[in-house]
Amino acid sequence: MPITVTTWNINSVRLRINLVAKFLKAERPDVLCLQETKCPDDKFPLKRFARLGYTHVALNGQKGYHGVAVVSRVPFDAIDVRNFCDKIDCRHVAVTFGEKAGLREPTVLHNFYVPAGGDEPDPEINVKFAHKLAFLDELRGRSELHPGAKDRAILVGDLNVAPLETDVWSHKQLLRVVSHTPIEVAKLGRFQASAHFIDAVRAFIPPEERLYSWWSYRARDWRLSDRGRRLDHIWVTPPLRGRLTHATVHRDVRGWDLASDHVPVVVRFDG
Repeated sequence: MPITVTTWNINSVRLRINLVAKFLKAERPDVLCLQETKCPDDKFPLKRFARLGYTHVALNGQKGYHGVAVVSRVPFDAIDVRNFCDKIDCRHVAVTFGEKAGLREPTVLHNFYVPAGGDEPDPEINVKFAHKLAFLDELRGRSELHPGAKDRAILVGDLNVAPLETDVWSHKQLLRVVSHTPIEVAKLGRFQASAHFIDAVRAFIPPEERLYSWWSYRARDWRLSDRGRRLDHIWVTPPLRGRLTHATVHRDVRGWDLASDHVPVVVRFDG
C-alpha cells in the first residue's frame, strides 16, 4: 500500500491547529510529523486530530519550547523516544510501522528537531551553536540511527541545516550564517553518508533547482524577496529508494494567515 509522509515545523501546534486541520483535510497524508509543537503531552490537541482521522499519536513535548509529534491514520507497532547531548529537551520521537499498517516489512521513522544554533557561528562564544554541532556529531555516533543494509528507515524533520548551495537564496552571503556554514553542512553530510540515508526530496527535485522550506518572519514580503532556506528534510534508506513515487514542498502554505515560517514537505512511497 502507498504511504504518504509529511514533515512540518508547525511553530506551536495549538496556535496553528486550524492550519494543520486545513492542510490535513486538503492533502490527507497518512503520517504527519510535527516539530516545534511547543506543547506538553497532556495539552496536545488529541481530540481535534482524532476527528480528522488521525487516531495514532506519538508525543515528546514540553511547555513552550521544542517538542515533536507523529500523528497517523495508520497504527504503529512501536514508539521510541531518545535524548541527545545529555539533555531532556524533546527533540526526537520514533515510530515503527509494520503489519498493523499493512506494510510488507517493518519501517522505522525518526522525527527530529535539530537545535537551531543561535545567531553567531562560533561555538567558543555561542553555547547554542556548540550544542548544535555536538548534536550533529552525536547523530553520527548513535547506532540506532545506522540501519542495516536491508533495513527500511525514514528520517524526517527540521534538521536546521540547508546543505546544498541551491538550498539557500545566496550561498555566498550565507556562508557565515547559521544553518549554512561549512562546518554544519559537513557534519550533517558525514552523518547522512555514514548511515547511507538518501535525500528523498532531491531524488525528485534536481539538486540544480533552488528549493526552500523556510522563509523568515523578518521579511516584509517573503514572496517578493524569496530569501528562503531548505531546512526541512526527508531521508530514506536504500531499500526504500526504489519505492519512492513522489515528493513536493508545499510553498503556498507559507502564505496562509498565521502561517508557520516553515512549510510542509511531503514524500510518498509504495509500502
